[in-house]
Order: sequence, then C-alpha cells, then structure tokens
Amino acid sequence: MNIEIFPLDKVLIDGVSVFLGADRSTVEAAIGAGELAGKRYYYYKGNMAVDYDSSDKVKFIEFLGGVDGELHPVIYGVPAFETTADKLTELLTEKNNGEIDDSEHGYSYGFLNISVGVYRTRIPDDIEDMIEDAEEDGEELDDEDIEFERRKADHWATIGIGVKDYYR
Repeated sequence: MNIEIFPLDKVLIDGVSVFLGADRSTVEAAIGAGELAGKRYYYYKGNMAVDYDSSDKVKFIEFLGGVDGELHPVIYGVPAFETTADKLTELLTEKNNGEIDDSEHGYSYGFLNISVGVYRTRIPDDIEDMIEDAEEDGEELDDEDIEFERRKADHWATIGIGVKDYYR
C-alpha cells in the first residue's frame, strides 16, 4: 500500500485522497467505514486513526504502526517509520521553519507550523537505563530483546497530521 502524507492537506492512500476537513461520509466512501473506539475511528486493522470534530469533519489523521506496522507512510519523500527518529526530526524541523513543541523531551514533538506530530514510547536513553538497571540487579538481558527495544527507541511509533493550528 502506498501512503503519502501531505501536511495541512491530506493523506494519499493508493491514489485515494483523505483530506483534512473532509466529511466523515466522504472519508468512508473513499476508504470504508472506520471502527469507532472512544472518539476515534480506526482503519486498516487499527494502523490508521482519524479524529473528527464536532461537525464530523476530519481534524487529525494518525498512523500508528511504527517501524513494524503494516502501513508505511512517506512524508516529504522519506519513509516516516523506517527513517531514524533523529533524521525525521531534522527533516520536520526544517520543513516546519518555526516553533516546535518539544515539551516531552524526545518522546514526542509537535511541529506547530505544519501541524505534524510524532510520538514514541521510549527514547535511546531509556534502553541504556534499562540495561544498567538489569546489570545492577544481576540480571542478564537477551541480546535480541535489547535490539528490539533499541529499534523501537530509534524510530517513531506514530506520525499524525492535523488541521492548521492543531498542536497549538
């Protein structure tokens, strides 16, 4: 499945556009009915979520699968989940050209001018702390588990776009 993210505009899924500001009925005609959970509608086996405003118009689209997920969105020509978190952050910072919400210290960023947000559950320092804690406790961590955790920490788990000023 080919997915392109166009901040402040739309996502393109195999040639089908899902626009920010579109009616839910238009989205469902294009990609099918979502599965409602809480206030979000989930699509593609839960790998994409759409939030609608009180008028039932798209206000936020998020891809949730991360590096091991089923969907692999591209933004500004680079694969969002396969690109390292540092490199994608650099690119988004350049494209944003302005204020960034970095209040979660590497776990998430909100690029305010382009209404793009990224999130991950762990950062590289967390993995080093986990290894140190295990050593202090006399535990030996499996190399495969450490590599899995590092891979998750080195990539974004989610990327989303919102309407203008979504993150303000």
